[in-house]
Amino acid sequence: MELPPIRQLVPIDRVWSRLERVETRLLEATTSDDPFLTEIAQHLLASGKRYRPLLAQVAAELGGAAGGEPVEAGVAVELVHLGSLYHDDVIDEAAVRRGQTSVNYNWTNTIAILAGDFLLARASEVAAPLGPEAVALLARTYALLCEGQIRELQLTDDLDHGPDSYFTVIEKKTASLIRTSARLGAIAGGADEATIEAATTWGHEVGVVFQLADDVLDLVATEEFLGKPAGSDIREGTFTLPVLYALDSTDGDQIRKLLGGGRPHDQAAVEQVIQIVRSGGHVERALRETEEHIRLAEEAAATMAHETVTPVLQSLGSYLVERISAARAV
Repeated sequence: MELPPIRQLVPIDRVWSRLERVETRLLEATTSDDPFLTEIAQHLLASGKRYRPLLAQVAAELGGAAGGEPVEAGVAVELVHLGSLYHDDVIDEAAVRRGQTSVNYNWTNTIAILAGDFLLARASEVAAPLGPEAVALLARTYALLCEGQIRELQLTDDLDHGPDSYFTVIEKKTASLIRTSARLGAIAGGADEATIEAATTWGHEVGVVFQLADDVLDLVATEEFLGKPAGSDIREGTFTLPVLYALDSTDGDQIRKLLGGGRPHDQAAVEQVIQIVRSGGHVERALRETEEHIRLAEEAAATMAHETVTPVLQSLGSYLVERISAARAV
């Protein structure tokens, strides 16, 4: 199964024109008086998918997207995302990000933390002309990202936490910034209050699907598709929804025996857990959860009743789940 290019899903020329301007502004916003800091701040720029700025530009169409504010909204959310990745890689001791050496590995943890702080500061600076609401929204969002990360760390290697804790983490750590991307884009585009709230709901539900889909892919896709070995979450002691479903089933005792000794988990044990999760129907159960969140996202999109944007929003949500079918077909 081959997915259509995402450009086909967003046939709005103004969106892509603004995204080109987002690229220019990202380079400007990450440029420092110190060339060394500029190099570090721009280290991962070229390899990003720009999903969050894209959502901001699409949501901006709901209000007509007059002026340059939607571009600034897209830049601000991408800078928050990028800064959070720098910090995440320090926490995870990651050596690779987006197919290249991570900042912390290429330089040091200290430099990665400071560069992440620089990017977050620049995000606030970019958002400032959009008004106090935009700056406050970004600040609240980053606080949620931190809360989600802290909660995830507390749950690392914990085989007994259930789906509720999992959803708490992904709603804060992933969905919050995707929700903010849609909300800030709608605000910057001049949408009315009811439309802004609908876009916010849509962003939240799609944000949940975004992480759910990624977590399922880690269990069903090949290393070639993922760009990293399958089962990375399990190896890191992060147990995602399909694994949690399996732990709460008749398969639970077997998985606990395989993983109960703590990390590092033997590769053979990880592969066996993946097989148990796949064969036990736990992936399909998680996929049904994604379908429910897609349904809620589509309901929110339908309330906006925008002839051009509504079908785009609906297709963007479905696209995330279709990636799983594509991975299984490889």
